[in-house]
Amino acid sequence: MRIIGHRGARGEAPENTLGGFQYIRDLGIRAVEFDVRQLKDDELIIMHDDNFLRTTAIDQTLYDLDSTELEPYDQANIWIDWEKQITPSLTQSLKIMHDFEHIEVEVKAVETAQHAEKIVIELQKQLLGFENTAVITSFDLKIHQALLQQNSHFKHGLLIEKDIGEKAIEQALALECCQIGWMNQLATDEIIQSTQKANLNVSVWTVNALERAQHLRDLGINGLITDFPKMMQLGLAQTK
Repeated sequence: MRIIGHRGARGEAPENTLGGFQYIRDLGIRAVEFDVRQLKDDELIIMHDDNFLRTTAIDQTLYDLDSTELEPYDQANIWIDWEKQITPSLTQSLKIMHDFEHIEVEVKAVETAQHAEKIVIELQKQLLGFENTAVITSFDLKIHQALLQQNSHFKHGLLIEKDIGEKAIEQALALECCQIGWMNQLATDEIIQSTQKANLNVSVWTVNALERAQHLRDLGINGLITDFPKMMQLGLAQTK
């Protein structure tokens, strides 16, 4: 089972930042999950929310800005021991991850099929060279459909946060996904086993309790997405 840092390591470092990605790299962890959005000048940036309020304390909608206007927004605002962290681009972030073994790139939901096509085209350009390590994930079916229409060479995975049971497995197979990312609360032993029987990899998010992580490891899941990768790294090593 691979330990995957959630948004870098959002419980131990500012989320979705270059500093956070370097933090897990320094731990020796080579697996990460992060969120991608596209600005109005088409730049791909790493950010979970579509507003800066939660992470920077400035109430500003992301999509009103372009990539030249990110400087005022400190993503380490609540982290008193961290220097300023500006919202990074995907290109900047991938430089830190050049030798990572696993990269889960979550594309946030978009409004239209045209938006999905646009972001997927740019994403695939920027991920060139990462075909063996990157998995493009999304809750948004439009993203998966755009990947299929473009005959993408990249693996992709369906994210599930609603209790639709085995219908999720049917959806993932129909969309030619290689994995399902189950929300932890939905990841029962039975649904994990059914996913595995369908020859789909399993990631579970967000797992921050060591006992739960140990149980999921025993079930043979592929990826454990956690806010606390250092804690999991130490704790799981002691219970092999």
